[in-house]
Order: sequence, then structure tokens, then C-alpha cells
Amino acid sequence: MSNPTETEPKGGPLPGLLRPPIVFLAAILSGIVLNRAWSLPFMPSTFGLLGPLVTLCAMLLFLLSLREFRAAGTSVRGSERTTAIVRTGPYRFSRNPIYLSFILLVLGLSIWLNDLWLLATLVPAVGFIAAVVIPREERFLERNFHDPYSSYKSSVRRWL
Repeated sequence: MSNPTETEPKGGPLPGLLRPPIVFLAAILSGIVLNRAWSLPFMPSTFGLLGPLVTLCAMLLFLLSLREFRAAGTSVRGSERTTAIVRTGPYRFSRNPIYLSFILLVLGLSIWLNDLWLLATLVPAVGFIAAVVIPREERFLERNFHDPYSSYKSSVRRWL
């Protein structure tokens, strides 16, 4: 079994521009730029308050997830060592609550700004995270925390 303090999945770290926060930031910025060039509103104004509420929920989920990582004594940063499988807080319901919070953030901003482009740019971002990032992380966790991670993976869904 590999050393549980090994830092990155086989194949090395993801290049900086492919890290999840950058992927979602690129989706947000692309959506805003596209909306300035060609506005595509999609929500009636009566739903305007839903956007800030979803955005607030996203931030709360992120902070709760971050708190659980800190309580477990492991880093949330993909470039630093993973030393524990976090199973508490939001991690009881989702193996990826931080990615879920990023998705909710973009969704909330899309509603808040009435910007359909934000939803359109969210699709490839989520596709990349689901097809490239998460499988890579899961291979790493299975290799380094075989039994604890396998048990966790079988009892908690990837998203919800």
C-alpha cells in the first residue's frame, strides 16, 4: 500500500489552470463576458431573490466543508497532503460537497444576474470535474486509504 501522505494522484498534479477553483472561476468569468456581448436573460424578475439565497447556501456549504477538513487535520488544497478521509458534516451526504458548493455558486449567480450564459458555461466545468478531476482523486484515495475509502465510497453518494 502506498504512503497515505503521498500528495498527488498517479500522473502528477493537475496543472494550475485545471484545478477545480480555477475551472469554476473560468466558467463564471466566461459566462459574464458572454452575457455582456449577448445578453440571454432567462428568469422572470419574481425569482430575483432566489439567486442570492442559492449563492448564500453555496458559501455556507463551502465553509462547513472547509471546517470539517480543518477539524480532521487535513488540507483542502489539492496540492497538499491528504491525511484523512473526512466523513463528518456535509461529507455524510456527499463525497464532494465543495464541488457541489461551486456548482451552487454558479447556479446562484446565474439566477441572481439573470444570465443564461453562466448556466451554459457551468456544463463543461461540471463535465470536466466529473470526468477528469473526481476519478483522479478517487483513484488516489483508493490507493492510499483503501479500506476506509472503499467503505465511505459505498455508503455516501458522489453528489447527493
